[in-house]
Amino acid sequence: MNAYVDTVESPAGELAFAVDGEGALVSLHFVEGDGLGMEESLEDEGFVLLRGEGRTAGAREELREYYAGERREFGLPLALVGSEWQRAVWMELTRIPYGETRSYGEIADLLDRPGAARAVGRANATNRLPLVVPCHRVIAADGSLGGFNGGLHIKERLLEHERRVVGS
Repeated sequence: MNAYVDTVESPAGELAFAVDGEGALVSLHFVEGDGLGMEESLEDEGFVLLRGEGRTAGAREELREYYAGERREFGLPLALVGSEWQRAVWMELTRIPYGETRSYGEIADLLDRPGAARAVGRANATNRLPLVVPCHRVIAADGSLGGFNGGLHIKERLLEHERRVVGS
């Protein structure tokens, strides 16, 4: 399978992303964040990495609009690869309104799985499309940030960006 890779600047630093041949978003990665780089992960999964600005233009534009405060919802097709539970959690995350947060427990309750807050957290940790599948909007029940795959400093920047846009 081919993955077309590109980068875009954001208030949370450089963001690398990849789309497949149909333009569906396959992966997003905050370059300054924690963990294995996106390209290495995709290669480990058997993707052939290519450059193609024409193929990545739609995703790049939607990401640019988000960071400019012009877009609050993404329209990109998403390649969600995971278990049924993970996909259910990720789809629920896309329903969290821009500039708002939900707790891990609230997400579990919305999925008719009370008490599954930790399982929601594990699904968030495997989200390959942070920002577009907005796991940064999920916080602990006590109001603390909880975790974030790219690092809490990036989660803080994303939440602050959305608060700033909503408040303007």
